[in-house]
Amino acid sequence: MAVTLRDVARAAGVSASAVSRAFTPGASVAPATLARIMTASDRLGFQRNRLAASLTTGRTRLVGIVADDFHNPFFLNVFDLMTKGLQARGLRPLLVNLDTGTTAAQALGMLREYAVDAAVLVSGTLPAGFARSFRDAGLPVTHCFAQAAGSAMGATMAAPDVPQSGIDDAAAGRLAAITLHQHGYGNIGYLGGPEQTLPAQNRFAGFQAEALQFQPVVRAAFAQNWSFAAGRTCMQGMLQAGVCDAYFCADDVLAIGAMSALRDAGLRVPQDVGVIGLNDMEMAGWAGISLTTIAQPVAQIVASCLDQTEALIEHPGLHPEARVFASRLILRGTLRPLPG
Repeated sequence: MAVTLRDVARAAGVSASAVSRAFTPGASVAPATLARIMTASDRLGFQRNRLAASLTTGRTRLVGIVADDFHNPFFLNVFDLMTKGLQARGLRPLLVNLDTGTTAAQALGMLREYAVDAAVLVSGTLPAGFARSFRDAGLPVTHCFAQAAGSAMGATMAAPDVPQSGIDDAAAGRLAAITLHQHGYGNIGYLGGPEQTLPAQNRFAGFQAEALQFQPVVRAAFAQNWSFAAGRTCMQGMLQAGVCDAYFCADDVLAIGAMSALRDAGLRVPQDVGVIGLNDMEMAGWAGISLTTIAQPVAQIVASCLDQTEALIEHPGLHPEARVFASRLILRGTLRPLPG
């Protein structure tokens, strides 16, 4: 049978409440008493029941990870880093998979069932109201890979509703346009995710603003979702109106789908058409893909978000801050060499 807190108390010759305090961070226990408790605990192989302890502390140490895109391989690395990071902080992840019909109220209800201490929204596409609903219900929440709507075109970023961490999507779009121009491409196009999402809007805004400095028109299309199939279908539609010299695809998965459509149309990458993506997911560097892309500093963004989450658990009234990280170019094999 499992060793209980009372078993440890009997073996150490102390009260059960003293054992409880010994395993409660910040609680006061005399050093000699603490030593006896820890010796008895080690000898008996006692494992503290976190859920039972939460009845005393009011904290479960559970953090809900709320995500809405399990089809994009980019997020496999995100979830790996986030779950390991939470565990290293003495917190435990509870994963909530949002399907297209899940409302903020329903997601909040799932988390309330397990009395989570906080939630992390892992998405660049959830509407701002989603985070506000969690905050207004009294649940500490942070938003990973989010950005306020005011970031496009160099505008002043609006104060966030909740703490958030992510890249400057408009700056990433500008970097894509600059890179294509430097590589000698003069007729460039944009393939984004769903048009109503902030990443698709902001990446296009930055890309278009920069591209219009050296070409009169930017052709753009928006896929139905952030997937290989959607990227492939969207590129097939774009090709019906003619072929651009190069395309900025606002996500690596979209880019790989687009390259599939280009290949089926008899076009070679990069000999005939250049392609640049965004994210630098692991697959982008695989042989046979070798996608030039704009990398998000995923490890930094996740660590920042977890720092914000931990701080918010301890200080629920913490003023929300938007932390913005720089993206960087990863040159591989889907652009022709620089001129000269």
